[in-house]
Amino acid sequence: MIRRNDALDYHRSGRPGKIEVVPTKPLVTQRDLSLAYSPGVAEPCLAIAASPELAWEYTARGNLVAVVTNGTAVLGLGNIGPLAGKPVMEGKACLFKKFADIDVYDLEVDARDSQRFIDVVAAPPECFEIEAGLRARMQIPVFHDDQHGTAIISGAALMNGAELAGKKLADLKVVVSGAGASAIACANFYVQLGVRLENVTLVDSLGVIYEGRGEGMNVYKARFARKDDGARTRADAIRGADVFLGLSKAGLCTPEMLKTMAKKPLIFALANPDPEISYPDAKAARPDAIVATGRSDFPNQVNNVLGFPYIFRGALDVRAKDIDESMKVAAARALAELAHEPVPDSVAEAYGVPGFRFGPDYIIPKPFDTRVLWWCAPAVADAAMKSGSARLTLDIGEYRERLKRKTGGTQYTIMSRIVQNAKNAPKRIVFPDGDNIKVLRACQIVLDEGIARPILLGSEKKIRQRAAELDIDLEGAELLNPADSLKHSAYAHEYLELRCRKGVTAASAARYMNRRTHYGMMMVRRGDADGLVAGLTAPYPDTIRPALQILGIRPDVRRATGMYMMLLKNDVKFFADATMNIDPDAETLADTAIQVADAARAFEVTPRIAMISFSNFGSAPHPESIKVARAVEIVRKVRPDLEIDGEVQADIAVEADKMHELFPFSRLTDEANVLVFPSLAAGNAAYKVLAALGGATAIGPILLGVNKPVTVLPRDANVDTIVSMTAYTVARGSGQ
Repeated sequence: MIRRNDALDYHRSGRPGKIEVVPTKPLVTQRDLSLAYSPGVAEPCLAIAASPELAWEYTARGNLVAVVTNGTAVLGLGNIGPLAGKPVMEGKACLFKKFADIDVYDLEVDARDSQRFIDVVAAPPECFEIEAGLRARMQIPVFHDDQHGTAIISGAALMNGAELAGKKLADLKVVVSGAGASAIACANFYVQLGVRLENVTLVDSLGVIYEGRGEGMNVYKARFARKDDGARTRADAIRGADVFLGLSKAGLCTPEMLKTMAKKPLIFALANPDPEISYPDAKAARPDAIVATGRSDFPNQVNNVLGFPYIFRGALDVRAKDIDESMKVAAARALAELAHEPVPDSVAEAYGVPGFRFGPDYIIPKPFDTRVLWWCAPAVADAAMKSGSARLTLDIGEYRERLKRKTGGTQYTIMSRIVQNAKNAPKRIVFPDGDNIKVLRACQIVLDEGIARPILLGSEKKIRQRAAELDIDLEGAELLNPADSLKHSAYAHEYLELRCRKGVTAASAARYMNRRTHYGMMMVRRGDADGLVAGLTAPYPDTIRPALQILGIRPDVRRATGMYMMLLKNDVKFFADATMNIDPDAETLADTAIQVADAARAFEVTPRIAMISFSNFGSAPHPESIKVARAVEIVRKVRPDLEIDGEVQADIAVEADKMHELFPFSRLTDEANVLVFPSLAAGNAAYKVLAALGGATAIGPILLGVNKPVTVLPRDANVDTIVSMTAYTVARGSGQ
């Protein structure tokens, strides 16, 4: 559930808004500045003036889209004006970047007049005129998403739905509720796909559009004016229809209307945010129907994000002059064909279901299916080359492989897998810092998303008071004060048995159980909780020590180790040891490498281990470099299945070309993604520098080797980090 305050906080926290401009070239020295701007910038300007095609080489034009609105029709919010529409345009920019790595400038234009809008750029009764005017004046892709995006995605659903219903497109009788830009664009597109024009009926706010109707007509509606057979209402039109397409308002379609449709009807109720008829009501009225909505909480979501990022990716990569009709049809057919393919487990995991299979509940791909990129974009690019819209020719097979590489190892992929693994089997996670404000905010998200069942330790009165002040609903969380717990004495007794020969007395054991971290560890040990997340209010050793004392380390490891996942733009690296072992010997380094490699595999990342040193393969003999080289040999002997090499310097380890050029004998087949450092100082410094200066997101420290799932938070952890680490702790408790 999305709350109003959550949405507002999301948009204003940190840097306000959702987008920023990041330079792609160095801007460090005076020389850099002189190249980026005056006088150096004059050279590409003159080159482009002499040959405009060079703009593709010297500017970001080839990966840049303008998202433009005048605010007259923003989502389902109506005419809210250009400034109020900016959050939506920024959101669309985020989708372009996230799903297709396309850069966006959003433009909010205060121009209600069509011609003025065209002049500014080179809506919605005027959107057809605006789009046509822009396409005529500009040799770049122009795409009105509310029109064509909806048409393409619903068109893919139409093709697959008709196939499942055993009907031909040419035989379908289609009723469209609504006659605005999206509705008319969908009707036109359906005709292009094979639906006969005379079989399409439009119903607007005044009723059925028929020949001879004068009121509320325009040239775009007139194309679909049906012969006057007396039908006037939406109910009249729907009777006997094969397809209902709703692009109007909530509640305009009733169960009684659906009962009059033909056998195995297709019901696409796409009004935003609430459909013309809800999914449950539609299925209850017509169990034989294939139903689609715009909502993500029901099957067959028609979501435009399946279209525009990938259509523009394909169009930009062949430098298309336009997005023509053949490119739109190619996109729809690619989406329809992809739905027939076996769906990877990772996609099903993203939605918390056992799997997807082509059928009535799965007629189009899911928005989080990364395969859409390399199915849709190549189809669009190929169509552009065949139609003559493309300025550049690509090898489609090679292009598809390049797109596949673009999606691998991303931060999004890793984190979504962690979160969904947790949501598939939420566990009881105890938070010793239960009254901390950041923990409370994180627990609200954890509860809303179904990631875990939190147990908050502390004064129940204080926790509830703070939650009320923060407008946080803790329903579903357990609140527990250790000192008042019925299990306090049993925990103290067991702790005494564990530590009686380590200086602990009965009295001190009782005092330790008043400490929330110790009490939480005992909960995990006894099975009263499945994992623990702590560390916000205590030094790192004060959380690690009770974990080792109460839970112990696994029998198959020498020592616990601290790992960080370093999430980069399109990659992930695993760093160790960054928190635990100050000066590890060769055996401990080898043990660390094996533990981290196994952790990487849990995230479906194939580990390539580099043992880091100041020396490259014996170039600088020293006890430390010799220790690292010996660790490599130990790992190869114990775990010959692992890909490992070293000792090697860090820059060589992460640059495969340099490694193969200088050390062709190296056993690493590609750049290393698991980096094991020779000391705690080296590992700790490396992860902090990469996070501070390299823009990486550090997830951790992740404690490996302990018998039960325990996560120690950095003391400066923000709410998002707490949520992520909670999800990871849950996933570990599920054996992921």
